[in-house]
Amino acid sequence: MLPKPDHRRVLTVANQKGGVGKTTSAVNLAAALAVHGLKTLVIDLDPQGNASTALNVEHRSGTPSVYEVLLGEVSLAEATAVSEQSPNLLCVPATIDLAGAEIELVEMGNRESRLKEALSAEAIDETGVDYVFIDCPPSLGLLTVNAMVAAREVLIPIQCEYYALEGLGQLLSNIDLVQKHLNPALAVSTILLTMYDGRTKLADQVTAEVRGHFGDVVLKTVIPRNVKVSEAPSYGQTVLAYDPGSRGAMSYMDAAKEIAERGSTNGSRSGTL
Repeated sequence: MLPKPDHRRVLTVANQKGGVGKTTSAVNLAAALAVHGLKTLVIDLDPQGNASTALNVEHRSGTPSVYEVLLGEVSLAEATAVSEQSPNLLCVPATIDLAGAEIELVEMGNRESRLKEALSAEAIDETGVDYVFIDCPPSLGLLTVNAMVAAREVLIPIQCEYYALEGLGQLLSNIDLVQKHLNPALAVSTILLTMYDGRTKLADQVTAEVRGHFGDVVLKTVIPRNVKVSEAPSYGQTVLAYDPGSRGAMSYMDAAKEIAERGSTNGSRSGTL
């Protein structure tokens, strides 16, 4: 069993670059915490609905989803589904309806804080979760801003490849803007290195560069390139359900343990960035 956090943690998983392991990390970290008895909720805020697919929850058009939650048409609890992979693993799915949400939100009052309003303490209490992971689309648009306004922590996955840090400055300056104008409590608490290939010198260079730049915010655990991690979503599973003995699954277990230990010893570990 991993320790419960001192208080509920809401983490936005963000990186505007696609293909960095963002959704993969959100669902597998949530699944790993769930395996250890912590109740976790994944909010799929990406219109592609990949997190919903990996957790095998219904996300056909018409299913109560995060879209209706943002519009205030259904409550968080009404849109929350339990993944068949664990009773501790919950998901608010994304349907194709979310694709038009950014345009609709522009017309609305409090457009940047719609998700925050839906994720009130009372609403999350109804679900009884210890952790909330918000999986963002690969952009810095209004959906991602909503995720940042609703959370206290940002988790940034960075792939161990050339150009890894490209575009990161833009993400950090957006986080800074949200912090200044919309959510003073927001901070980068966690950076997770993904797609590490130990056979290449480049992976080690990127790892050293990221650790040198961001220090203790970077988890000690790195997620290796692993075919099982890539295959799992096509079976509607996290890698922990698909192949719990694989290197990918074990790495996500280790990363989740680090996150949980930080949360119980440092409050919500509000980060140093």
